[in-house]
Amino acid sequence: MPRILDGIAIASAIKQEVAGEVKSLAEKGIRPGLAAVLVGHVPASEIYVRSKVQTCADLGLYSDLITPPDTVTTEELLDLVHKLNARDDIDGILIQLPLPAQVDAKLLLDAIAPEKDVDGFHPVNAGRLQAGRPALAPCTPAGVIEILKRSDVPIVGQNAVIVGRSDIVGKPAAMLLLHQNATVTICHSKTRDLPAVTRQADILVAAIGRPGFITPEMVKPGATIIDVGINRITSRDDFDRFFAGNEKREATFAKRGSTIVGDVHPKAFEIASAYTPVPGGVGPLTIAMLMANTVRAAKMRRGL
Repeated sequence: MPRILDGIAIASAIKQEVAGEVKSLAEKGIRPGLAAVLVGHVPASEIYVRSKVQTCADLGLYSDLITPPDTVTTEELLDLVHKLNARDDIDGILIQLPLPAQVDAKLLLDAIAPEKDVDGFHPVNAGRLQAGRPALAPCTPAGVIEILKRSDVPIVGQNAVIVGRSDIVGKPAAMLLLHQNATVTICHSKTRDLPAVTRQADILVAAIGRPGFITPEMVKPGATIIDVGINRITSRDDFDRFFAGNEKREATFAKRGSTIVGDVHPKAFEIASAYTPVPGGVGPLTIAMLMANTVRAAKMRRGL
């Protein structure tokens, strides 16, 4: 039986460590602060941001939730970001995506001071990450590394294949794995004979945003699979394709009319030696790493 890599337990351990660091900083008169900017009313975003704010409270961080209307302009948000950059009580700035169509998201994210960019999206942090210098790394890829390390999955000298080349997950995950001395291959929609490449992977990271895309014939027996995908499925055909005979999932689907599947077909996990489930795998690490990044930003800003 493959080993399930429990993201919830790992995230909990990281949060406990963060709480300890917050307590130590409090003794020096420092309280790390996170500003969360939530534009308009997107229910999924509201739930996600409020979870981040609640986690700040649970761990002893200061948080400031700012909620501009969905009619806000790029100029108004830029003015807000400049004010947050100047605030000494704010160590991290988070702008929840997606933003309304009239807002230039790229311009806005680039306006965040790199030392407060706790999402790790700023070109300066991307450059520092590539150069192997101290940087605030994107939360999800950083969480992937924590899962591997804390689960005692070997990384040094292993073949790591990443399916997906986004700036948010694929590329930074490749850099972080490279810094851990893995041999890294990035695959994408133009990769020729993708299954032949993925079958070389000792560590297979799926981050392509397509439900059940990684099938059993794409997995090397005994590989570790990290499934970054979160895809909501609502059709009966899709449900039967991924979860036929799964009574627990059946009950959820019947109640809610939907369920979650990752970028990996559940049957592919049976070939692995270890894998992250969806939900309960990589997802919980994202908020935990955001908290860790906020504390790190607070320390870096003060030369600690």
